[in-house]
Amino acid sequence: MSLTAGIVGLPNVGKSTLFNAITQAGAEAANYPFATIDPNVGIVEVPDDRLNKLSELVKPKKTIPTTFEFTDIAGIVKGASKGEGLGNQFLSHIRQVDAIVQVVRCFQDDNITHVSGKINPIDDIETINLELILADLETVDKRLQRVEKMARQKEKEAVAEYQLLEKLKEGLEAEKPARALDFSDDQWKMVKDLHLLTTKPALYAANVSEEDVTDPESNEKVREVREYAANENAEVIVVCAKIEEEIAELDPEEKEMFLEDLGIAESGLDQLIKASYQLLGLGTYFTAGEPEVRAWTFRKGIKAPQAAGIIHTDFERGFIRAETVSYEDLMETGSMAGARDKGKVRLEGKEYIVQDGDVIHFRFNV
Repeated sequence: MSLTAGIVGLPNVGKSTLFNAITQAGAEAANYPFATIDPNVGIVEVPDDRLNKLSELVKPKKTIPTTFEFTDIAGIVKGASKGEGLGNQFLSHIRQVDAIVQVVRCFQDDNITHVSGKINPIDDIETINLELILADLETVDKRLQRVEKMARQKEKEAVAEYQLLEKLKEGLEAEKPARALDFSDDQWKMVKDLHLLTTKPALYAANVSEEDVTDPESNEKVREVREYAANENAEVIVVCAKIEEEIAELDPEEKEMFLEDLGIAESGLDQLIKASYQLLGLGTYFTAGEPEVRAWTFRKGIKAPQAAGIIHTDFERGFIRAETVSYEDLMETGSMAGARDKGKVRLEGKEYIVQDGDVIHFRFNV
């Protein structure tokens, strides 16, 4: 399944450097605004220790991780919603992503200019959030104009939509993102149809210096970002884009040694990939056999036939059952045969809700 998180930020906050590190795709990172004009897209493996341990257990011919997509979107500036700095183009690129990763500069470097002339992460965050809100406000205003006439004629659906739009407008004018407003399930369906920028789930990546990466909490600006994010229940990942770009060029063994020398258990990028994956409510199930052990991405809450359809549409169309064992039970029993002997393998039908970490063998007939 193709889902993407858009990496956004003001110019020169380390956004494209971070993207380069994630994907090793070589997006142009230059010390001037708008070095990246067209969105760059990169596919990255989702780190998962469970996949490696399953491979050690099954010893397949090949192991295939699941992947996640990041889109590097050019730097936004104040006035983007009115077209400043190619803003309309950038906002349209944001509209196409499923989640937003906002890179925030929390480091001082006199050699790298800041578009506003000072390092103030909260101002940066509010600049971007306000531009997204203003763009959404324009969308809502246009829709209100279309619906108002029908609402005056007491058309039931139009009245409900008009009331929803009025509530949205009031919230946006108070500079609240749409995702922070309270709506019923039916109202949320209508909100999603508007494709607003501020309905997209978001997290913050605090970009720190090499000196702060081992103790980010000593950085006052990181603490400010955490406090701001807590108010909107958003996650903060701390990264040093410069170090991550260096790590990205190492092989896995060298990478592990590099992190160990720094005293870091997990790279900032691995944390960011996992956090972005989880932000969209995604999970991983596995298929495991001698030909291959493979991880598959699914949206949490889907049923077994839909999960089977991720592999191939024939699997969903001819679904019979899913032979399922949890990753934990399989590792504990040591083999699929051992799991069967201990009654840990379940035969699940069409109504089964797939769980993160399930190891599944689908039975189907077309």
